[in-house]
Amino acid sequence: MSIRPLLAVAVAGLAAFAVLLLNNREKLRDIVSTVAALAMFAIVASMAPTVLAGGTVDLRLFEILPGIDFAFRVDALGMVFATVSSLLWIVAAIYSIGYMRHLNEHAQTRFFACFATSLAAAVGGAFAANLFTLVIFYEVLSLVTYPLVYHHEDEEGWAGSRKYLVYLMGASKSVLLAALALTYHIAGSLDFVAGGVLAASDASASLLVAVYFCYLFGFAKAAVMPMHAWLPAAMVAPTPVSALLHAVAVVKMGVFCVLRVVFHVFGTGLVDGLGLGIATAYLASFTILMASIYALTRDDLKARLAYSTVSQLSYIVLGVVLASPVAMVGGIIHIAAHGFSKITLFFCAGSILCASGKRNISDMAGIGRRLPWTMGAFFVASLSMIGTPPTAGFVSKWYLALGSVEAGEIAFLIVLLLSSVLNAAYFLPVSYAAFFGAEAPGSPATVREIPMVTIPLVATAILSVLMGVFPDYFLALAERVIR
Repeated sequence: MSIRPLLAVAVAGLAAFAVLLLNNREKLRDIVSTVAALAMFAIVASMAPTVLAGGTVDLRLFEILPGIDFAFRVDALGMVFATVSSLLWIVAAIYSIGYMRHLNEHAQTRFFACFATSLAAAVGGAFAANLFTLVIFYEVLSLVTYPLVYHHEDEEGWAGSRKYLVYLMGASKSVLLAALALTYHIAGSLDFVAGGVLAASDASASLLVAVYFCYLFGFAKAAVMPMHAWLPAAMVAPTPVSALLHAVAVVKMGVFCVLRVVFHVFGTGLVDGLGLGIATAYLASFTILMASIYALTRDDLKARLAYSTVSQLSYIVLGVVLASPVAMVGGIIHIAAHGFSKITLFFCAGSILCASGKRNISDMAGIGRRLPWTMGAFFVASLSMIGTPPTAGFVSKWYLALGSVEAGEIAFLIVLLLSSVLNAAYFLPVSYAAFFGAEAPGSPATVREIPMVTIPLVATAILSVLMGVFPDYFLALAERVIR
């Protein structure tokens, strides 16, 4: 028993409360956000040695019903998600302060309070010991990010936030609750079990298949098509929120929940035995390719990045359901690789907006000569998304490609290669035009880097490279998951 999992959640929750109390004291409010982020990461990191050694950190708080507890368990899979979330909260806190101040955004206190609460929910979900606890934090994350999506409170913001809430809350209130009830009925427990709590059940195959797809589509944050439309709609939010949604908390919570279902509710053996792995792999492959094609057609930079996220999330799902050990490792570490790279890309989009007011890619010709650090970081993160060495994306895609071969599924290897070509097609022209394109006549001479915005995005770009060169930490955790 250890109180550290609860402390990791509580420090972010207390930070949100402190931010509300410091409504009129901006500097103190900003300090609280940054210090809380550092404290959360320190608490999470303190549990890493235990997990890497093969142990867990457990905390049972109270029983709800027989077989249903509100409890925490820090294991290898949860540590991957929590490490990424807590580490990126540090740079996101600094970036958000610079961004919100520069654009003089309204309702900054609400923004920072909801931002901190969302990280509390993400880490709480990462450390959940059972489905009940996981879904509680999943729902809290949906609710607390809703005000972040409608932050601008204009017509576009309200429309996007409604779609966001309908998809995420509607799915969970229907099929997800049905899946939970059926799981409890079949197994008598909602605990996560190595090999799957449902693996030893005598339930019919058709019922188990129905439960599986209820989970897959109920956890709509994973954005597997057709449950993806909320994600591009949420781009009406401020850029730090988009970074939070697409790289740190919301979408990662979705795929993390799917991974929990595969590993600890059904078990990879049952998933494979029911033929669900291949079926899910085809669905994920469709999402990977179609979302990439959609990304190619978008001129708005954030919209292009949004569809890229839809595509990249399904890499994680694809790797895990292939049931090859190497592919599963690739899927798990892609949580981190995508997180470091995608948050960089969104930070860059926000830097461009702060410095120049530009949103559309077609208006960004020559901007790299004005914003060399921003566009340099964008280029590095793009290489990671494509899968170019020595970046983080190369490591995860390498394992995914090898895993496809190991599983004897060459079709999915082709999907991975084709998607990387599509990644290059929608990312590289942005960097090329920014550095080598002719700047539009009359462009303002005041466009320049903003330090409080630029420093965090350079830091995350460096993280993308460091993970590519030193992937051992995340590889060790991933290998612990599949043992």
